[in-house]
Amino acid sequence: MAKKNQHVVPRPDGWAVRGEGNTKDTVKTETKQEAIDAAREIAKNNGVEVVIHGKDGKIQDKDSYGRDPNPPKDRKP
Repeated sequence: MAKKNQHVVPRPDGWAVRGEGNTKDTVKTETKQEAIDAAREIAKNNGVEVVIHGKDGKIQDKDSYGRDPNPPKDRKP
C-alpha cells in the first residue's frame, strides 16, 4: 500500500480525513479537531504529512511525521 499524505477537509455535515488521491473519506467526524487528531494518528503510523484545510478549502497548515529531507528551520510552539 502506498503511503499517502492525509488531508483534513470540510464536509457539509462536519469534517473528514482523506488520503491524498483517494475518492473516499477515511474518517468522518463532527469537529475539525477530531479530524486533525485522526489524521495525525494515521500520519504517524505511515510516516507521512497531515495537510489541514480551512472551511474555504485552502491549506491552513501542514505537519510532517515522516523523514523530511528539508525540515523547516522554524518550530511551531
